[in-house]
Amino acid sequence: MTDWLAVARELATRLSSDAADRDRANQAPVKEVELLRQSGLLGVADWTTQLAVGRIIGAADANIGHLLGYHYLQIWRSGLFDKPVRTQPDWFWAGVSNPLDAALELMPTESGFVVNGRKTFATGAAVADRLVVSATRTDNGEKITFLVDGKASGLSFPGDWDNIGQRLTASGGVLFENVEVPAEAVLGVQPTGEHPRLSLAALGFQLVLAQLYVAMAEGALAEAAEYTRSKTRPWFVSGVDAAVEDPHILVSYGEMVAQVRAAGLLADQAGAELLEASEAGTALTKEKRGEVAVTISAAKVVSTKVANEVTSRIFEQVGARGTAAGYGLDRFWRNARTLTLHDPVVYKAREVGENYLTGARPACTGYS
Repeated sequence: MTDWLAVARELATRLSSDAADRDRANQAPVKEVELLRQSGLLGVADWTTQLAVGRIIGAADANIGHLLGYHYLQIWRSGLFDKPVRTQPDWFWAGVSNPLDAALELMPTESGFVVNGRKTFATGAAVADRLVVSATRTDNGEKITFLVDGKASGLSFPGDWDNIGQRLTASGGVLFENVEVPAEAVLGVQPTGEHPRLSLAALGFQLVLAQLYVAMAEGALAEAAEYTRSKTRPWFVSGVDAAVEDPHILVSYGEMVAQVRAAGLLADQAGAELLEASEAGTALTKEKRGEVAVTISAAKVVSTKVANEVTSRIFEQVGARGTAAGYGLDRFWRNARTLTLHDPVVYKAREVGENYLTGARPACTGYS
């Protein structure tokens, strides 16, 4: 039986060795996806193992952890429709389904549909083998989720992602020009009201992000700690011979390690609850779905704060020399600062607070 965590750690070592260089090169992650393919990690099926693997890869390179987390998510999300989905263990999956961007239109044909339009944002789509796409029918307004070959005729990718972080996620726009969608590629209709099981997809996205935020903090801590051990000089009035003996540095690392571990445990609890809800099938109630949503929102709140604080605070421990471009420690902060803006975390805190005070469940939306 393959030890997937060992495989992930081996690949993580390889990714972290040149992560700063690849970040500066800012190239499409074609080689990185191929490494995932060759490692066999794309085919990991166990939920708990997926979360652990995602954290390991995400700590080494948040870009590739992001791609891998969304890959697992899209396969799981497709299964929520209770329709057999054909896949292969070496296929890389991505999605084109920004809830606030209803720019894709599906026109019915005799054999299925034709989709046209442009999505302004998608992660990993430009390097994917399979895409999970959502679009609106032109005849009745239904929102349909369906599968598309990543190399389908009529698909193009402008390559317009130019943000300060997550630069290697193949993010950006996707253009559909008369892309054919056969009837058998349709997964189903997205409900307009509350549907506990299908609405779990939105929670899955939030969970992946919370787990990745923890991974960013873990990666920043690990790399900063190595720098502190080997390069940081003790301040001349500290009275110690090595930075690792400085009580102020020790306390800072102790606080950060405790915060990251706490965030990780909460994110793992959220993952376990979402798995239980997913496995409940049609027996899943609105009340249980709401409980899971609150836990995931809590994990998002905590992990967001920890990721942004730790990726910034590490510079106080490495010192001025640690800001040299060659070390690339700034990439952790840039990645965290970029991705934690994915949707306003203040609304997640509001959901948790409202539930605590009044018992209200978070509304079923594309983000909660």
